[in-house]
Amino acid sequence: MRITDILAVPEPCFSFEFFPPKTDDGTRALLETVAALRPLEPSFVSVTYGAGGSTRARTREVVSRIRKELSVEAMAHLTCVGATREELAQVLDGLRDEGIENVICLRGDPPRGETTFQPTPGGFAHADELTRFVRESWPFCCGVAGYPEGHPESPDRYTDLLHLKAKVDAGAHFVITQLFFDNTYYFEFVAQARRLGIGVPIVPGIMPITNAEQIERFTKTCGASIPERLRRELSQRREDPQAALELGVAYATLQCADLLERGAPGIHFYTLNKSSATRAILAALRAMQPWR
Repeated sequence: MRITDILAVPEPCFSFEFFPPKTDDGTRALLETVAALRPLEPSFVSVTYGAGGSTRARTREVVSRIRKELSVEAMAHLTCVGATREELAQVLDGLRDEGIENVICLRGDPPRGETTFQPTPGGFAHADELTRFVRESWPFCCGVAGYPEGHPESPDRYTDLLHLKAKVDAGAHFVITQLFFDNTYYFEFVAQARRLGIGVPIVPGIMPITNAEQIERFTKTCGASIPERLRRELSQRREDPQAALELGVAYATLQCADLLERGAPGIHFYTLNKSSATRAILAALRAMQPWR
């Protein structure tokens, strides 16, 4: 099922992002994790590439098995990193042949050990180029990334919005945002995008905090900020992982409820391959139904 069709229904869309395991045992564990989510009726799950564009084959395998064995819709990540046009075409042919209907087109992060992105000779430098390439020759429903606080490499948020418009003009069907912890950023981002003529659905991406040090590393990498009040509460729980997890679940539940009550089309959860926190949050949201 195409994600645009999922987003077209009145109920909010709840989706989960996983990264591909490196071993067969890891694959089995991930499939068990996704299976545990099925009672909560996820709209779809997505599976990333490994660092630097690695694990493409594993991503395709996992996405295909999630659809076929678990009957959960799945979306594959596709990045510019480390691939020529010909190699990307082979990946896309393989995904199409497996019956995958949805991909998200990303530039991708620099390979491990490198600080700046360098296009692969014969490949693409930007996500809008990749999106256009996909839309010209394959029937996929294409998502792209958005950055409510601006991409860390952009000079300012307006310039970054212009880059997002280029991706949508290239044929993107929907946007999933980078993680954020202050909903003001999301609603300002959506309002500014609409003023620029970006009309596709913009789904907020949420990462429940499960570890204080881990979330600090993530936010430094992606350019997201942690509100000072939340940072203080996390600091007080730095030596108590369970307390930090409980705070993260509670904060994310309130954050998601506010987003849905104010009209967000759904929530995309960054799970870090751990479903317990997101299961708790989604169960609470389904019980609350703040969108009604």
